Amino acid sequence: MDRPTHQVEYEQMLLSRHEVMPRRARRLERSAYILLSRIRLQGPMTIGELSDAFGLDASTLNRQTAAAMRADLLERIPDPAGGIARKFRITAKGAQLLDEERTIITNGLDKVMADWSDEDIVTFAAYLRRFNTDIERLSGRPWPRPTTEDTTTRV
Repeated sequence: MDRPTHQVEYEQMLLSRHEVMPRRARRLERSAYILLSRIRLQGPMTIGELSDAFGLDASTLNRQTAAAMRADLLERIPDPAGGIARKFRITAKGAQLLDEERTIITNGLDKVMADWSDEDIVTFAAYLRRFNTDIERLSGRPWPRPTTEDTTTRV
């Protein structure tokens, strides 16, 4: 007999393959979207801080941040706290593209959930948050959560 987690595994697998917007509508690569989202919420970060946050090796993050810098999505700045390592900060262009991407995704979710009540959407979001925070707790890598004002904050 299947355990209930078998159903979750299957649905999570399907969720990971679905996209709520066509690839051609994408303004940012997935890795850049996640990278910019984290830096926006947490503030400027070093390669070491990004490596700890993402659980990725520094060489992978060096490639991702270099690509984001070439696209003018990130810039390197001196550590505001006076540390030796330079930090990455989201640029105005990066913030604009992140906002545009988030709007496209939200519009796609609005279409998918058009027949859902607001209460159902809030409940679903709460379960997703609980699922994600439990994964983060087990991995030791908590992810910052936006407040209402964070979701509309500009650089």
